[in-house]
Amino acid sequence: MELSKTKIDKSGECLAKGTWNSEDQYIESEIIFDDYRKLHLEPLTEITLKLQGWLNEFGKDFYIAQRIKRKPQILRKLQRLHVRLSQLQDIGGIRVIFEDNTHINDFVSFIKNKIAKGRFFTIEREADYRELGRDDSGYRAFHLILSRKGIKVELQLRSRIQHNWAERIERTSVIYGYYLKELQGDSRVLEYFKSLSYIFHEIENKRNPSIDLIDRLEKKRLECEEIIQSSDKKNIFKSSVNEDFFKGMINRDANLKQSFHNWMIVFDWNSGAFQNWRVINGKSDEAIKMYVDLEKQYSAEAGYEVVMIGSSDVTAIRKTHSHYFGIETYDTILQSIKSAILDINKKEEIDEKTRKVLQCLVRRGNWNAKKISFDTLSNHYCRDIANIEEVINILEKMGLVIKSSNNNCSLNMKRRKDIEKYIK
Repeated sequence: MELSKTKIDKSGECLAKGTWNSEDQYIESEIIFDDYRKLHLEPLTEITLKLQGWLNEFGKDFYIAQRIKRKPQILRKLQRLHVRLSQLQDIGGIRVIFEDNTHINDFVSFIKNKIAKGRFFTIEREADYRELGRDDSGYRAFHLILSRKGIKVELQLRSRIQHNWAERIERTSVIYGYYLKELQGDSRVLEYFKSLSYIFHEIENKRNPSIDLIDRLEKKRLECEEIIQSSDKKNIFKSSVNEDFFKGMINRDANLKQSFHNWMIVFDWNSGAFQNWRVINGKSDEAIKMYVDLEKQYSAEAGYEVVMIGSSDVTAIRKTHSHYFGIETYDTILQSIKSAILDINKKEEIDEKTRKVLQCLVRRGNWNAKKISFDTLSNHYCRDIANIEEVINILEKMGLVIKSSNNNCSLNMKRRKDIEKYIK
């Protein structure tokens, strides 16, 4: 079916506003919508892989993943902003997280220099939301609209602190049952997150927020906790992180031959937990077909969210989209500002005994298929470490080690760069 702008826009309007006159018109609109979304996957993946290569040259720590926008999210945006489907520029999106905000400026310059030498894609527009924050939510990031083969995709560049805020508001949305980044929910909760964004921004720019400002935010936090508790719209205060799903993804990822693949993640808003996942290495047609099938099987109306995220390393997905991997605790819905400040200043580190085990595995060359038993490690190579299984469990959770059911383990070859960083 040939996709004209008129057909694309009519399908978007039909699905977003419910204006179909017959079942045939509805089905045709769905087909056009899915075909149009499918057009974004191939250029999106090509741009992601190109950026990943450039990021390796750039030399700073990063996490990168891509995603195709979810159907319910697209339809909500069409309703909220009163735009046409063909006008949306973020159906395909790429997210890159850097350790420091200054790296973003340097990488934008780096990209522009690369484009000047060979126009693999073009930059259509750029928007810097880092200084003032966007809209009423307080969202901060640097956005670039890129174009390849006539298809536009959005590149989000965030610092670790900016991403920390974004994941907090996503996590709270899961608990609260309202899409806070889309400005749903109580205005006091939205104002809290806007104030939190400002304080994070001050900290990132080495300016200490006043005690009075922090005290006022703490009062807002307690008020918002009561609002969210009394709402309990989705009734998910007793869910928990499902680590088994993630371990399964890591083990599958380590055994996949291709370096880049799409992960289909099903998130259950009713329980606030990671529900299901699948991986596909095929072409864009196969990936989109599976995406559409899962969206039908796990409908938004029933409280599910299906997302397709592409990455060369599944552990990057937990960094770029961490709120899909469950909620760790509901004891405190909104983290206290003092605890939050400690959290954003904390870097992921490992203790000395964990580093020793990692160094031992590297020294012995225990990568992927070359496994070693816990007993051998404990009795011959790491005698001074009391509970070797506990250490292996930590490394497995980080995605650095693959553990098998018969108490054997090996290093994850796909995390080689990270492993080398930890053992230095």
